[in-house]
Amino acid sequence: MSGTSEGPAPVTDLDRPVVTESEFATSPRTESPSSPSSSPPPPLSSLSYRAAFAAAPLAMAVVDREGTVVSANGSLAALLGGDPDALTGAVAADLVDLSSDARIRHAYREVLCGRQAELRCTRRLKHPEGHMLWVRVTVTPLPTDDEGVLLSVADVSARRELQARLRHSQMHDPVTRLPNRTLFFERLTAALEPESYERNGTGRIGLCHLDLDGFKAINDTLGHHVGDRLLAAVAERLTRCAQEAGRARTGPPLVARLGGDEFALLVEDSTGTEQLADLAESVLEAIQAPFDLSGQRLSVSASIGVVERHAAGTTPTALMQAADTTLYWAKADGKARWTLFDPERNAHRVTRQALASTLRPAIERGEFALEYQPLVGMEDDRVHGVEALVRWNHPRFGTLTPNRFIGLAEEDGSIVPLGRWVLRTACRQARRWQEEHPDGPPIFVSVNVAVRQVWDSDLVADVAETLEDTDLAPHLLQLELTESAVMGSSGRPLQALKALSDMGVRIAIDDFGTGYSNLAYLSRLPVSVLKLDGSFVRGFQYEERAAAPPNPADEVIVEAMVQLAHRLGLTVTAECVETSAQATRLRRIGCDTGQGWLYSRPVSPDRISELLGTPGVQAGAGNP
Repeated sequence: MSGTSEGPAPVTDLDRPVVTESEFATSPRTESPSSPSSSPPPPLSSLSYRAAFAAAPLAMAVVDREGTVVSANGSLAALLGGDPDALTGAVAADLVDLSSDARIRHAYREVLCGRQAELRCTRRLKHPEGHMLWVRVTVTPLPTDDEGVLLSVADVSARRELQARLRHSQMHDPVTRLPNRTLFFERLTAALEPESYERNGTGRIGLCHLDLDGFKAINDTLGHHVGDRLLAAVAERLTRCAQEAGRARTGPPLVARLGGDEFALLVEDSTGTEQLADLAESVLEAIQAPFDLSGQRLSVSASIGVVERHAAGTTPTALMQAADTTLYWAKADGKARWTLFDPERNAHRVTRQALASTLRPAIERGEFALEYQPLVGMEDDRVHGVEALVRWNHPRFGTLTPNRFIGLAEEDGSIVPLGRWVLRTACRQARRWQEEHPDGPPIFVSVNVAVRQVWDSDLVADVAETLEDTDLAPHLLQLELTESAVMGSSGRPLQALKALSDMGVRIAIDDFGTGYSNLAYLSRLPVSVLKLDGSFVRGFQYEERAAAPPNPADEVIVEAMVQLAHRLGLTVTAECVETSAQATRLRRIGCDTGQGWLYSRPVSPDRISELLGTPGVQAGAGNP
């Protein structure tokens, strides 16, 4: 019998290390005080001790202070597969593998020298007949110091086998028989330990996080028993893919079921993204092939998030978060595909989440401000109005334009308090300009309104209260809604628009020409202004480029929309006017108002006051 460092069989490779805190115990050498009330036991003869030693069912041996077996009983010989006499004179540490582990070897020497009272440990031995044996070894000093120590060995193989079976059951999914989420994270954590990836290999790790597309529909329509059979069949194909991928390597990727219809393939010591991409491609191809489940033919697809990176500095949580995010991207991009983790895209997602979580508090903290862009009359070059544009002065990300946060505000409902603040601030500023320039015609202020503001708040009441508080005339307020939001409006939104129009507030359709363009419905809406989308105006730039001829279709389309609007009694504002040539053409076809960098970028209220003090707005006069 000898100790072995041979690795455990596949079923038991999930066992903890051979020696653990609960399996290896030592005690300092202490004397047990005898109770003064107890009487000493009757003396036993040396022959009685020897007889008990020889007949004891527990395998034992007497070992001298040098570690040599003085005598061994038959139970020890039977356990180790030898003869008792043959064990006499053997090195006890070699019999039960007490020398291969430095910690156990040191503790054993301490017991032999009398400096330690006991040693207990569990060792894995190889029997002469070839099978493996788990034993519990205990070493304790004999009553007389010069007699040495008593070595006892108990066979715990059955208990260890039961523990291994129980652990296997706890760590594996009963439906697919794959490692479950607990075992997956155990392996992932071990793979990311520095001593694991620094010892050998590439120092990199890869993960394919997989989710079946439409699996819930199969469960709901065909039943969970069919769904379970499908999961088991998917597991078999994933296992084959992993085995194929592992043929050229030391071992295949770990395939695990994380729960539901989610699976993972863990690649330790990956060689790069190309290896993970090849694995993801093979998995997609394998799963897309139809499944025949007891005569029932099913076809499914999968979405896969792929992450590959250096193991150093990576944690299991960070790796799984990246895998979850990338799987979501694969789903959002159309399913039935794999997507590689993109740090830049993830940074944008993290920024978006950070903005969403701080939007409402930012309104309360006063982190928002308004800038204003002039709306200039085409005939007189005078500022007739301004559009209020909100900016977020974020303490971390700097000044943010509306396209960075308005969508988030509409999603979580914070657009309602934000829109109410914009409305009040803009109306208050418009009234202030009116007081600062009493001799000139007052300018109107245009404020963007989201549909959710109509549904989730009483917009009519908010506008009426704001106009009363700021003493601003209703016709000096213009509310802008996008074409897609206005067209097809019914019920409460339409009622709100009519009430606002009856109040004297001007209603403008923003980005006209890019949405539904239901012209018949347009005539029934309480709208007074159309704002042509900038994409039409940009086409006019071709006239100024020698290499590109003008596009007459642009002018024809714009002219037709202007004429239609005028027939309906509406005025037209052209967005994105950047050159004097564009302004000239727009003026020629009858456009009423222009907005764009030709006149001014969005500027502070003070800059608007300066523009109002001039007789006309010159090209570029408002640029900072």
